[in-house]
Amino acid sequence: MTKPKQLGLKMQNILVPTDFSEPSKKALRYAISFAGQFGARITLLHVVEPMILPYEDYPLRQLILNDKGLVKAARETLRSLCRHEKIDVSLLRKRLVRLGSPSEEIANTARDLQADLIIIATHGYTGLKRIFIGSTTERVVRRAHCPVLVVRKNEREFIFG
Repeated sequence: MTKPKQLGLKMQNILVPTDFSEPSKKALRYAISFAGQFGARITLLHVVEPMILPYEDYPLRQLILNDKGLVKAARETLRSLCRHEKIDVSLLRKRLVRLGSPSEEIANTARDLQADLIIIATHGYTGLKRIFIGSTTERVVRRAHCPVLVVRKNEREFIFG
């Protein structure tokens, strides 16, 4: 029997969006394994979604709040996450915080950084919760220019080796 043809996978940049939830921490652990296996580097990304409030005097106009406090807090939480997950400095390329629509910012950041792979978590919402909350992960899969590995909250673990 002949060996199957090997794919020439070259992976240098892995984008890992995080909302600091347990599922996104699991996706980060997958990314750490991938980065170690392929000699790639990880960029962590958190997207702060702007709050939109109506003006009291102009009900049809909206005010978008660019809360610098939220961005600053997100940067500190990313640093803390790196310490908590014990990410080796050689694996970490960048820690980024963006302001905007999460799915758009994730896809745009992946394109800007020329990411080879996005590793993202899904919360697995179903029914009404999925309809009202939506699926950022699903929108990222549709918009991404590169492969996307979706990590589910309750899926089995796998080991590289």
